[in-house]
Amino acid sequence: MANGLLLLVAGIWGFTFVTVQQAVSFLDPHAFNALRFSIGALFLMIWLLLFDRPQLQKWNKGSVTAGFILGLFLFIGYSFQTIGLVYTTSSKAGFITGLSVILVPLFLFMFYQAKLTTTNIIGVLSAASGLYLLTLADPVSVNIGDLYVFVCAVGFALQIIFTGKYASAYPTLLLTIIQLATVSILSFAASFLFENTANNFQLSVLYKKEVWSALLITSLFATALAFIIQTGVQKYTTSTKVALIFAMEPVFAAITAYFYNQERLSSSAWIGCILILAGMIFAELSFKKSIKLTKQKIKRLTE
Repeated sequence: MANGLLLLVAGIWGFTFVTVQQAVSFLDPHAFNALRFSIGALFLMIWLLLFDRPQLQKWNKGSVTAGFILGLFLFIGYSFQTIGLVYTTSSKAGFITGLSVILVPLFLFMFYQAKLTTTNIIGVLSAASGLYLLTLADPVSVNIGDLYVFVCAVGFALQIIFTGKYASAYPTLLLTIIQLATVSILSFAASFLFENTANNFQLSVLYKKEVWSALLITSLFATALAFIIQTGVQKYTTSTKVALIFAMEPVFAAITAYFYNQERLSSSAWIGCILILAGMIFAELSFKKSIKLTKQKIKRLTE
């Protein structure tokens, strides 16, 4: 049940690439994220007040600081992803975003001298080859949006690393609300500084089906509900399984892009997507653990 719900979350996140891409053709990226994360944070705050009020007792300077740091990296991730979707396809954006799974062990090795396993190295090489085929093999297909989405993957990777640092110290739901509120505030600030605010928040823009439907799906389902599901069920499965399940997000993105936008990738781009997906899986797999589990299963069957 836990794995099935997490797969549902990955599917929701993959589907949002198409809906967000449609919305940002009418509403600027920072304005969209400001509204999305405001609604998501408000929903989770109501959830906290109704069902988990004791977490508020742990609201302190440390939790606010940790939530702000996580929110800053989350802001980098979502803002560059949304901006990138203005210029590139949702299917390519999905796979490039998925590189965050690869960047986590790489950054841990670079900044914290964490040991890279053989599967980590294979994963990085496979993903790097896939990224080349997806974005660089065909010079005509290269655009600034691919670079923006790559920066987004860096932001998500740093958010994952620092989440590992702070998650055990503070309540998950409280930390999530502070994160989302931080993204909302930073997005509002960026929108007022860099975008046409007078146009973005007009009712005629917000009432467009592409805009309000995307806000509804992303704020309630892809943000608030997804975080609640992940927080609630991850304790019932392993982190390796969670990473592997979330690696399906770009696959869902490519599938929805195919059916909704009729996006077509070249043969080399599809090979690149497969290599990136393989790299994500290799980055989270442990050959020794797999061999050990296989031996245990064989032993049980022969007893």
